Amino acid sequence: MRKNKIILLLFFIVFGSIQLAFSQNKKLPNVKILATGGTIAGSASSATSSSYSAGQVGIQTMINAVQGIKELANVSGEQVSNVGSQDMSIEIWLNLANRINELLASDDVDGIVVTHGTDTQEETAYFLSLVVKSDKPVVTTGSMRSSTSISAEGPLNLYNAVAIAASKEAIGKGVLVTLNDEIHSPRDVSKMNTTNVGSFSAPIKGIMGGVFYGRLGFFREPTTKFGNTSEFSTKGLTTLPRVDIIYAYADMASDLIDIHVKAGAKGIVIAGVGNGNMTEDTLKAIKKSYEERGVIVVRSRRVATGWVLRDNEFKDDDYHTIASHDLNPAKSRILLMLALSKGKKLSEIQELFYTY
Repeated sequence: MRKNKIILLLFFIVFGSIQLAFSQNKKLPNVKILATGGTIAGSASSATSSSYSAGQVGIQTMINAVQGIKELANVSGEQVSNVGSQDMSIEIWLNLANRINELLASDDVDGIVVTHGTDTQEETAYFLSLVVKSDKPVVTTGSMRSSTSISAEGPLNLYNAVAIAASKEAIGKGVLVTLNDEIHSPRDVSKMNTTNVGSFSAPIKGIMGGVFYGRLGFFREPTTKFGNTSEFSTKGLTTLPRVDIIYAYADMASDLIDIHVKAGAKGIVIAGVGNGNMTEDTLKAIKKSYEERGVIVVRSRRVATGWVLRDNEFKDDDYHTIASHDLNPAKSRILLMLALSKGKKLSEIQELFYTY
């Protein structure tokens, strides 16, 4: 009899502990980490090697490597892809966006973190900011050093990303980008250095906020439409229209326009010299491509900062061109692809570059 009482007492103690633990975890936000690969999941032959292979480490291994992450939220991971971000594709973008929208529609998910390579992270984040339909936080992060590198910053970046995704302060701010203790708007941030851990910055509008070992604060709000206010969606899309980018230079060959049009481009972004400029012959080829094929061309910039002004050195209407405002070539391509996917006309697209 005494033995049974002892067993019963132990049962209640253990059961009570489980209930308490469950109750405590239940109070934490639920954050899902969607992994796509990149340097943060990279592996090198030694801790001091600058050479590495991206997208080698699985998401659960990454989560297990971050001490204290499960004190921030109930964290779970899912592998969407495992590629270097130079191999990021429209197919992965669409799958990722659809999965994020599916997860955020559930009451069981409070926020999303996307781990990603830094080479194209700003593009993925900007794309997601236009097509994710939720006020819940979505945070992209990555690292400049592989997971096996000495002083790898990936674990802290992931820790901070989860803290942001779990925070009520991040609700309604759209998709965010965090690396190196900073919080950025996808529209404004760019990778500015090939190797430095502080390679991401927003040189025109500045950072949105900061995060330090999970403590965070915001300095400003997004300045353009995003998320629920965006007219764009991935619903029903299996691909996006082809849009190519051409880098402008002195004595630029105008037949580059014809080459891209013949290859199937429905739109072209010119990374123009100065204020989105190019040679006169190239402008004539652009005008011809629109009048004969309906190909829409956006003038962006190859320089790091500044606005591309409409009707600056020539009238855009004369050549059927769009001025990118402050969007760089990579993001101009994304906005143009989405605009073309909705059948937007030339007369409508310029306004999109001021709005998004």
